[in-house]
Amino acid sequence: MTKRTLQFFIILFAVSLLNVSAQDKKLTFKQVYMGAEPRLVGSIPRVQGWLDESHYLESKTEAGTSALYKVNAETGESEIFINYTELKKDLPKGFTVERADDKTADYAKYIFNGNNDIYFYNRLTKEWKQLTNTPDIEEKNPTLSPDGNKAAFTRENDLYVVDINSGKETRLTFDGTEAVKNGYASWVYMEEIIGRASAYKAYGWAPNSDMIVYLRFDDSPVPKFPLYRADGVHGELEWEYYPKPGDPNPIVKLGVADVNTAKTVWIDEDTTDRYVAFPFWSSDGKTLYYERLNRGQDTMVIYSANPQTAKREIVYTEVQPSWVDFFEDIYVFNDGTGFLLRSSVSGYYHLYYYNMKGKLIKQLTTGDWDVDEIIYIDEKNKTVYFDGSMGESTETHLYKVDLEGNTPDQLTSIPATHSCQVSPGGKYFIDRYSSINAPNKLELFDSDGDRIRLIADAKQPAMDEFNLGKTELFRIPSSDGFNLPAKWILPPDFDEAKKYPVVFSIYSGPGNATVANSYPYWFADNYLASKGIIVISLDHRGSGHFGKKGIALMHRNLGKWEMEDLINAVKWLRKKSFVDSTKIGITGGSYGGYTTCMALTYGADYFTHGIAEYSVTDWGLYDNVYTERFMDQPSENPEGYKFGSAMEHAENYKGKLLITHGTMDDNVHMQNTLQLIDKLENLNKDFDLMLYPNARHGVGFPKFFHAAREQYEFWISNFFDKKFDMNKD
Repeated sequence: MTKRTLQFFIILFAVSLLNVSAQDKKLTFKQVYMGAEPRLVGSIPRVQGWLDESHYLESKTEAGTSALYKVNAETGESEIFINYTELKKDLPKGFTVERADDKTADYAKYIFNGNNDIYFYNRLTKEWKQLTNTPDIEEKNPTLSPDGNKAAFTRENDLYVVDINSGKETRLTFDGTEAVKNGYASWVYMEEIIGRASAYKAYGWAPNSDMIVYLRFDDSPVPKFPLYRADGVHGELEWEYYPKPGDPNPIVKLGVADVNTAKTVWIDEDTTDRYVAFPFWSSDGKTLYYERLNRGQDTMVIYSANPQTAKREIVYTEVQPSWVDFFEDIYVFNDGTGFLLRSSVSGYYHLYYYNMKGKLIKQLTTGDWDVDEIIYIDEKNKTVYFDGSMGESTETHLYKVDLEGNTPDQLTSIPATHSCQVSPGGKYFIDRYSSINAPNKLELFDSDGDRIRLIADAKQPAMDEFNLGKTELFRIPSSDGFNLPAKWILPPDFDEAKKYPVVFSIYSGPGNATVANSYPYWFADNYLASKGIIVISLDHRGSGHFGKKGIALMHRNLGKWEMEDLINAVKWLRKKSFVDSTKIGITGGSYGGYTTCMALTYGADYFTHGIAEYSVTDWGLYDNVYTERFMDQPSENPEGYKFGSAMEHAENYKGKLLITHGTMDDNVHMQNTLQLIDKLENLNKDFDLMLYPNARHGVGFPKFFHAAREQYEFWISNFFDKKFDMNKD
């Protein structure tokens, strides 16, 4: 060996030692859950959208100044567009433009809800104005009209409008009560149809700023459920209108209010038991569109309606043998020639181009893969940009397709999960992406998918000092032909000659995939792996990786395929020499809690330990909209409801289960947990229980830390017979 060769190997050996020592640090509890330093992943800029074809808007704080910056896409040069720090000086204490409840499209006018009143601010004129004066009555969900001259809101379940210039307040509805709600959603509509992000808002402005479309809810027929707050001496009951499977629904009407006359034209006030939602306007404001779904949720109709006369016509009807989801991706072209729809009618979600009479012009995408979301439509160039998973279902990429339905072009190429924002003319797109081993990056690309520049990288230098365990994506074959996506994190210093306990971290709800080629939001699973536990996630056949066709297998069968595929995964793991089959754990919350309860009862021969958080334990106890979508009504599917109940399989339970629940959970009622533990007690079974007084769905701060510590204590004590100390670990 020559001297130079010897020097090379010495250097190589030294570098290898340096790398080993540089990556020997392990995560701590306080790092993961309490924000302790060092941080391994930082934040990346918040891109608020495109200002024009060459500039985007970015929120950031520099040198003590918080501002919205106008950024030149190609050069990265920026200038302050709106100085939040300076504007704060114009506003009363407690108000900031950044946290306005609503704003106009030009960022000139803002509206705020504070101190039980509504306030207006004009950034250009510096005008600050109080619009309401009802300090003892709360206004909710204020929104500005498109022209910025009016504001709408709800007060005591009635809908109001105030003219910003004159201060005149107009009441649009007059029958709001505890049960009757105008422009404010019934709980089950908020949770299962219009979404939590709505904050119960159930109204919207017309483009002309002279009309408001709204939903009126009458909860009178809906059974009320008691939630008990145990504070003080006598406690307090909170009543919630909550329809369970088979129960009556709220009576819903769809109306259009003229803000000048305060008169409502009722568009849909049929007495049939159905769901009405997602109204939207044509660009000229002359036509209203909305969706109507039957109680059985297998027939969806899109209507057009005249807001002046209430005359309506059927635009489109879709029927599926399982269920039809509300369409959240409908785009009506500004010239009125047609609309674009994302539908799963073929068994996979694809794009369909229809004329306004509901006649199909062209199916734009096809194949055994899903279009996930319409991102942007360039009408001038007749191009549709969308997110999808044409190749690998664990990844999301940006594509574009023309209205002729030619083969889509894939614009992102890095194997990862991508989220993109396309410039108004399609010249650029900003791509936020991550993979299992690389945190978020923000990059600018041109219309051909060629990289122009890196905007930001979330990875911090300290990450290279830590051994986070090896993360791998793979597939586990089912017994009947499905290759099920899986991901695991192996413990740092993993040794195949040793045996490791396993914890499944799951959700498992229909169409809710969790296995993706993306970086985790936080390091909870990596931390658990650092304690010597293999953490694995598995997506079953109904999780969404196999299109609506796969999801529809869960129709009338909640609990069946989740257990079939999870048990199959345990059998696969048992064949691995490094897996301790006496310590197979599973954990999840909400639907994941349900799956955990089923795993420790129905799957008791395979799963030995579990943590079930705020769990559904019997589908007869959850809300009717969600449950009937998949299970139909109890009278129509008694055997499905029976099998899907964890109580039905409780006598099989023989492992160790920790059950947690918030006592005021208004989503999955604690009734679910109480009925399960009642069954287990009657069967003389051992289990652990932890309740969180006054907590809703999930455990918020500050009790979140207690919940996290309890979970780690459960795994460490049961798997290793050790005491967990968050101050040392």
